Amino acid sequence: MITFDAPIVVALAPMVAGAVWAAAAWARRSRVRRAAAWSEATARTARSAGKFGAPALGLAAGLAAVALSGPRWGEERVVTETRGLNLVMSVDISRSMLAEDAKPSRLARALREARRLVQDLDGDRLGLAAFAGTSYILSPLSVDGSALMLYLDALDPDVASEGGTSLAPALAQGIELLHSSPEIADRVLVVFTDGEAHDSLERSLQEAHRLAGLGIHLILVAEGGRQPTKIPMRDDRGTHLGWQQDGTGNPVETSRHDDVLGAVADAAQGTIVAVELPDQAGAVRDLVASYKRATATESRTQRGRPRAWIPLLLAATVLIMQTLSRRTAALIALLIVTTSVAQAQRPRTEAEKAWDRGDPRSAAAAYLAELKAHQDDDTAWYNAGTAALAAGDPALARSSLARAAASLDPELRFRALYNLGLLALLQSRSDSASRDAHLADAERAYREALLLQPHHIRAKWNLELVNRLRRAGGQPNQPNPPPPPSPGKGGGGGAVQQQQSASANNNASGGLSEDQA
Repeated sequence: MITFDAPIVVALAPMVAGAVWAAAAWARRSRVRRAAAWSEATARTARSAGKFGAPALGLAAGLAAVALSGPRWGEERVVTETRGLNLVMSVDISRSMLAEDAKPSRLARALREARRLVQDLDGDRLGLAAFAGTSYILSPLSVDGSALMLYLDALDPDVASEGGTSLAPALAQGIELLHSSPEIADRVLVVFTDGEAHDSLERSLQEAHRLAGLGIHLILVAEGGRQPTKIPMRDDRGTHLGWQQDGTGNPVETSRHDDVLGAVADAAQGTIVAVELPDQAGAVRDLVASYKRATATESRTQRGRPRAWIPLLLAATVLIMQTLSRRTAALIALLIVTTSVAQAQRPRTEAEKAWDRGDPRSAAAAYLAELKAHQDDDTAWYNAGTAALAAGDPALARSSLARAAASLDPELRFRALYNLGLLALLQSRSDSASRDAHLADAERAYREALLLQPHHIRAKWNLELVNRLRRAGGQPNQPNPPPPPSPGKGGGGGAVQQQQSASANNNASGGLSEDQA
């Protein structure tokens, strides 16, 4: 798919081409009139020269405008080589982290220190997870620190599907992310938490012993004070609305649990970064400075390669040919001012043709055939899963979309998670025996998707529908939330907002277009 840095310039390109064409034609007519004032022979010579000058200049000017708009298409493999270690950050996003005994709050301070750590460890392979009642992997190990910054900006207790605080799953997912990384470099798990764990200490200690056995360094960054404090509730503008309350209506109090932090750190042979330190990120950086680093190579796909040089080259060719076709080079100076050309459209693939015919089953098979040659093509995995979803093949759809959901491309990851949620939601309607499990899968997928695009209306709507179905226990007579606005379409109150769409293939003129059912 072709994109432009300045689309408005593309819209103006025909006007620019027409204006230059008209100006060049008027200039030629003026030359012919002046030549006719000398003699008829001079007029004939002037009329025979530059017949195609005006069209050529108009075309070149229009193409120059297209080049100026910054056209981009295609993709390339970018190989990044770094010397670093493998580090995973896990952030506690439970409601106790909203306590304001750290300024502005425990969670805000933890996120601030995590952002600083991402900046300080530029070049290291970093991963990110968040945990409350359960743990969520937000980003696998990568040298792309900007992606981690986006995830950190979206973290909030509301994105957690389960309340409470469970430290053991956070340690387990840290092991999962780090265990597959190369052992040449040291592996580090950094956990930002207040230590207020609601699961058993024994489970946390078991995972801590696993960390020690695998040689993974554990660093616990403590947040919050030891004195019990209430947890405030605030609206989006920061206005204080009251205090968090338990089931009996009493205010909930929270405090830092040094006993839990100390026991886990001892079991993992790890380190605790004290809450009193003004620069916790700096303390973590100093700790990992002595750890062993190794050379790591990471290959990633860069989409939207700049292609302005192609229209510039072709426009220059047009002007050179026009100049050489004339008896005089009087217009040679205009060569510097003009540029541009049109690009050829690549043929559509068999998978895209099958999708255009309305045959998603054949499209899925064709995408799987393409994947035999390109196993690491996340877009093809997504397209195969989406086509399988449309064809009613839940097993293939789930496996392919799950593979695409591990992509480092935030847009592709969001779309895959959205369709995974849709798949689970549809299965909850057809498989009543496993209805609750499917609804739980749908809720988890939509919550992870909303971490990437918090304001996506249809994802929010489907998540609300899932929550209502879970609360209602599947009773069909429960009212559904009103559907989100859909331009040019009406919608029933209980309709699932579907998004069966392929990712925007920058090297493809086709792909599956976004289509809400």
